[in-house]
Amino acid sequence: MEIKQNERIDDLQYKGLKIIQDTAGFCFGIDSVLLSDFAKEIKAGSQVVDLGTGNGIIGILLCGKTKLKTITGIEIQEDVAQMAQRSIELNNLQDRFSIINASITDIFKNNLLQKNQYDAVVTNPPYKEKGTGVVNPENKKLIARHEITATLSDFISTASKLLKNKGEFYMVHKPERIVDIIEILRKNKLEPKELRIVYSNKDLDATLVLVKAIKGGNKFVKVLKPLYIYNKDGTYTDEIKQIYNIKGEE
Repeated sequence: MEIKQNERIDDLQYKGLKIIQDTAGFCFGIDSVLLSDFAKEIKAGSQVVDLGTGNGIIGILLCGKTKLKTITGIEIQEDVAQMAQRSIELNNLQDRFSIINASITDIFKNNLLQKNQYDAVVTNPPYKEKGTGVVNPENKKLIARHEITATLSDFISTASKLLKNKGEFYMVHKPERIVDIIEILRKNKLEPKELRIVYSNKDLDATLVLVKAIKGGNKFVKVLKPLYIYNKDGTYTDEIKQIYNIKGEE
């Protein structure tokens, strides 16, 4: 397995899974780990798409956490897509996880995937609207964090087109975008069904929101109990330890 300069192999501490990361690029964060746990109820035999897959962390974890049939990752950056492909090979997941190097806005233009064919879509899209926030001069990080190549609306509308009726959509995003998220979901026939707000600890404001929506679902949303990452002493909470398999759970 080829490991390039500035790359390392990280042990995901879950069922022997590993991932290649570029230390000079954008490494995955806790948001991707939380999304993979939030989406672990994806049904056995499902065909799944990960929009903006990055280094493949969500797809790799979902291959371990679920009995999905296949997952297809869409990644615009060629070198990042290639790195994700090498991680797939490292974990011998070639029969379940594949990568397409393309923009999500080109999926249907180039007939890369078919509409109305998928059971679930997951995504950890860029959080910052173009022209907002601190701009990182490193292009990989810029594309990962800012809506440079595709907007929130692009991600959600693409997901809706890919999903079968009653298909499931899972996303992690920032709570300050929740009004935009719900508005865009409903415009695209995706009904919000579950929201879970993530906090660093009980004394701080929310940092993330996990969203589940159903294509063609009925109007009813459940706000789940909060998820706290840290205790007051700075240690991980028991739930985060379980998600990260720190105590050895699977």
